[in-house]
Amino acid sequence: MKHRLPPLAALRAFEAAARLGRMTAAADELSVSPGAISRQVRQLEDHLGLPLFDGSKARPTLTAAARTLQPVLTTAFQQIEDTVRALGDAHHGPLDVACFSTFTVKWLIPRLFDFHAQHPGIEVRLRTTDTGTDAAREGCDLLITAEDAGTPRDGATTLPLFAERLGPVLAPALAARSASMLRTPADLAGQPLLHTRTRRNAWAMWAASAGMALPAAATATGPVYEHYYFTLEAAVRGLGIAVAPWHLVMDDVQAGRLLAPLGFAASGYDYLALRRTGAAHPRLDVFCAWLVAQARAMAPPPTMQA
Repeated sequence: MKHRLPPLAALRAFEAAARLGRMTAAADELSVSPGAISRQVRQLEDHLGLPLFDGSKARPTLTAAARTLQPVLTTAFQQIEDTVRALGDAHHGPLDVACFSTFTVKWLIPRLFDFHAQHPGIEVRLRTTDTGTDAAREGCDLLITAEDAGTPRDGATTLPLFAERLGPVLAPALAARSASMLRTPADLAGQPLLHTRTRRNAWAMWAASAGMALPAAATATGPVYEHYYFTLEAAVRGLGIAVAPWHLVMDDVQAGRLLAPLGFAASGYDYLALRRTGAAHPRLDVFCAWLVAQARAMAPPPTMQA
């Protein structure tokens, strides 16, 4: 069957110009001159017999026809790119894995030595993300993230890892300086509490998950750090008490660098890995199997004492 389509280069030039809003930006993305983009767009307009841009060259606007065509082309080109990449990467090239920055530093990197020892021929490239929800949109093979426990999931592309559990932690030196050991959430009043900007409600979330009332005054003040990693490092150095997920402080608690006197309680979030959809990917299968095994091998956290 013969397809009566415009030239691919013209479609590609228009899609980039429409998505980015400027001919010069499209030229930069496609590594051609702005004049080449303009000629390709005119060629497409001639083929369709319709204008695609209105306004001046400095401030072009999309016509109704362009607004209909652009999202279809963007989706189609993304699907082509994903499929070609999946076919080319199935047996060769590195794996791209995206996850939260503190998760990368405190949980994944300390365990990657084991993966490299078992599979020296598979390179894993790490990148960070803050709000990723889709591996393809992140441009990676696997996205490790956290979602509400009740979120519907695609069983074909989603790998459950573990339920998040939160608990207060502090350095032994700080515990020794405190007037009394922490036994209930009420004992947090008057203590130096640490906070993380990206999760300002962590203390209240922990208290709610533990089924206890935390005095409002206990969490109203205290230093706020930009990232969880900074907060945890401040806790290790004795600057205050942090509330943190078990998987991020597990190694520090087991090594005695942190204490967890009040235990940990489920936060309502689940950690999971989202695979990129597409063709079979045997190297990704290997990494996912290893990742699930590492999650299952985690030591259980101490629980809140009644």
